[in-house]
Amino acid sequence: MDELDRLTISTIRGLSMDAPHAARSGHQGTAMSLAPVAHVLFGRIMNFDAANPQWFDRDRFILSPGHASILQYSLLHLYGFGLTLDDLRDFRQWGSATPGHPEVGHTAGVEVTTGPLGQGFANATGMAIAEAHIRARLGSEICDHYIFGLCSDGDLQEGVSHEAASLAGHLRLGKIVFVYDDNKISIDGSTDLSFSDDSAARFRSYGWHVVEAGDVGEDLDALEAAIREGMAETERPSLIVLNTTIGVPATEHAGTHHAHGYAIKDDEIAATKTAMGLPADETFHVPDDVFAYCRDLGARGSDAASAWSDRVESFSGDRTALDALVHGVLPDGYKDAIPTWERGESVATRKASGAVLQALVDVHPGIVGGGADLTGNTGTVISGHGVFGDDRSGRQIYFGIREHGMGSAMVGMAAHGHLLPVGGTFLVFSDYMRGAVRLAALGHHKMIFSWTHDSIGVGEDGPTHQPVEHVASLRAMPGLDVWRPGDANETAAAWAAALERPHPTAMICSRQNLPVLSGTSPAGVARGGYVLRESTDAVATVVATGSELQHAVEAADLLAEQGVLVRVVSLPCWEVFVEQDLDYRAAVLPRTHPTVSIEAGSTHGWHRWADTCLGIDRFGASAPGGEIMEHLGMTSTAVVDAIRAAID
Repeated sequence: MDELDRLTISTIRGLSMDAPHAARSGHQGTAMSLAPVAHVLFGRIMNFDAANPQWFDRDRFILSPGHASILQYSLLHLYGFGLTLDDLRDFRQWGSATPGHPEVGHTAGVEVTTGPLGQGFANATGMAIAEAHIRARLGSEICDHYIFGLCSDGDLQEGVSHEAASLAGHLRLGKIVFVYDDNKISIDGSTDLSFSDDSAARFRSYGWHVVEAGDVGEDLDALEAAIREGMAETERPSLIVLNTTIGVPATEHAGTHHAHGYAIKDDEIAATKTAMGLPADETFHVPDDVFAYCRDLGARGSDAASAWSDRVESFSGDRTALDALVHGVLPDGYKDAIPTWERGESVATRKASGAVLQALVDVHPGIVGGGADLTGNTGTVISGHGVFGDDRSGRQIYFGIREHGMGSAMVGMAAHGHLLPVGGTFLVFSDYMRGAVRLAALGHHKMIFSWTHDSIGVGEDGPTHQPVEHVASLRAMPGLDVWRPGDANETAAAWAAALERPHPTAMICSRQNLPVLSGTSPAGVARGGYVLRESTDAVATVVATGSELQHAVEAADLLAEQGVLVRVVSLPCWEVFVEQDLDYRAAVLPRTHPTVSIEAGSTHGWHRWADTCLGIDRFGASAPGGEIMEHLGMTSTAVVDAIRAAID
């Protein structure tokens, strides 16, 4: 090993001990043992420009075991991404650029938010789908790069990694190259306690190219050769199996489960630094020649980035597609393509959502998507634009029965930029996706989850398939826009609003047909809530979402016949409504008279908006949907009774 490379790796290891020790928190051992392979990736293989970390055609790097974040932060400092030594000193502190786990959008050079194990690995599948798709659409002169990553035993034990690996192998995503750190250590102890998989055989069965590199963790040339072998395999994703010793070269804790966390402290840090040729009494030490060496390596992609910009400038193909796929620009006039429905029609909002999706795909080059084996059921059919597979330009993706893998792949597609992924399944199965959805919200990734069959209206399938608590639990998640439109036209307006919002979207739609109502307002929907029916002499307000909006309107009609006037409010998206100014919110939901809400789900959270809350705070039942609605009080009659009780 070249002396400067050796010193660089020692410097990374020194920083990987010092920062957690300063924070009295963190994970040292994995960062130390992976320092050589990380240096090979950043210094010899990856194509990037540290001064331009958002250059579109850069290679992507994913640290799936995000607990080893100090490894990535050390690299980002040394290679010139903007992190300073003071940032490393502030590791895991309030407001720092170096949080406990890498967060996209928070630290330059971090591609996805990782930490929950398996997620980063699964994001790579989506990133590789995006890379292959955009390359097929725009050509290799615009898009041609790799998705590199490091993963751990923990990543490969989590179920989401199995789903993603299976999908990636099936789709033959050859631009994925992951190094699997098979160090056989977990927090509890040796992985022998709970894990005896033959991971290499498992990945071969998924259709991956597997390189069993063995115990070459300190041999830079061997590491480079193994990774380049993976890169040369263009028809299959590649897994490089690497056997390392966690915490090496720590003098006491190397190879033990203690090194997984924060165990290497004062005397051992000093002894380890001495063994590596670093000053034992100096923290956060970066030799000048290491700093200059790494900064030069970090700038080596600047010419390639500049040449790429020239190619984009002279691109003679479809500029609308280029702007959408590379720059994330919404095409002009896309709202004109969105369909509308006539009053009196009867349309399930899942069907309306599917019609809107198809209309938008025809004019918006960035939309891709599909369902988790429920493509037709969830309105995520994309006709006339091919199927992603052998046709890399195809925009219909069949994710298979892999809800969690689908969600994580969608995060990867959105994080890669600039596809707008759409993924569908039944709302009740959003539980299987929750880890991915949470990271989509945390990372502010723009995507649309099409969750249908949204209530006890599912009917005969029974309580296992009838979501009750799901909408409330999704509304509790920061950064996720939850839309539950009340008819087909509200669905169209919700889609239009979602395309302009910077957040992930949950589009919650009905299985059953709903009447197209009079008076729905696209402008009102865009504000999250609005007055569907006003009355200056109203004695009460009824507020509803989704399939229950019809019952609110019917109840208002019944009461009007009895001389009782009530207002009707549609509240399809709480998150957007909360962003409106106080005067608007007070005008929509005044506190001058009683308010009754109705929604076929948990009443949790509804007391923020209503005095009396009609909902379902129990599991459903197996029967026709209309009967269940009747038995559990999701009717206009129940609304009438509640309003009369409220005003009395």
